[in-house]
Amino acid sequence: MPTITIPIEDLVFVLAALVGGGLLLVTVLLDDILGGILDALNLDFSIGGVSLMPPLLAFIAMFGVGGIFATQVLGLHSGQAAIVGVGFGAGGFAVAFGMFTALRRAEGGKPFALSDLVGQEGSVSVSIPSGRLGTVYVRAEGQAHEISATATEDLPAGTLVRVVGVAGMGLVVARLTPSTSPEPSTATAPETFEGEETHA
Repeated sequence: MPTITIPIEDLVFVLAALVGGGLLLVTVLLDDILGGILDALNLDFSIGGVSLMPPLLAFIAMFGVGGIFATQVLGLHSGQAAIVGVGFGAGGFAVAFGMFTALRRAEGGKPFALSDLVGQEGSVSVSIPSGRLGTVYVRAEGQAHEISATATEDLPAGTLVRVVGVAGMGLVVARLTPSTSPEPSTATAPETFEGEETHA
């Protein structure tokens, strides 16, 4: 039987294209899962919030594609084919990085956490008995949110409050006391200088 021989360089380029492209597809489809695993391991492969994994895999895949193009179409081999592959890979890296950067910017911001509301002011929407639950309106992300809350004193509906803490899935609020303005200073009698007389 005739044997089929594949040049080692072609084999490297084919494997790079297949492995890089396959892993890139898996990364795109399972981005949330892989991102959660990396976060759990405290590993951060990102620039400006954009993960470097997809662009690197795109580089590997396009390196393989460029190498195959160089050997099969341009008739180049060895170092010259590798240079063409690196050029293709750099282009793939740049395109993937640009696409994922645009997608990252298009994503909505992370939802706020209750702890982010500490220090915010709001108002009681459903009266809060002391040590029990009611609800308050608090502004976050440009709109009002009704959130369960508790307090150490009775707070009727409409009371202005400040968020002072978080308890479970609710807030801890306290009555917002209006700031007291300083008392006006008492007027003093005009000073009289030596030689001057005051007239009634």
